Amino acid sequence: MIWKELLGFIAGALISVGFIPQIWRLFKLKSAREISLPFTLLFLVGLACWLVYGILMSLPPVILWNAIATAMMCAMLYAKLKYGK
Repeated sequence: MIWKELLGFIAGALISVGFIPQIWRLFKLKSAREISLPFTLLFLVGLACWLVYGILMSLPPVILWNAIATAMMCAMLYAKLKYGK
């Protein structure tokens, strides 16, 4: 693995791991009032676009971490819709 690809894996891991505390808090407190629905939707669409880009360009770090981040953002959207009242 070349260093550029390794850097991509490290960067993606750091960004994706950043979602975990927020998702944990949403489900623990059962409150998502502070999370913006437009932010969540736009971020989710952006992640999905990055995922498709990664697939089209055959970029393993982009594919892996954007797939994981997309799944976590779907969890945030679910929490927002369920607990956002």
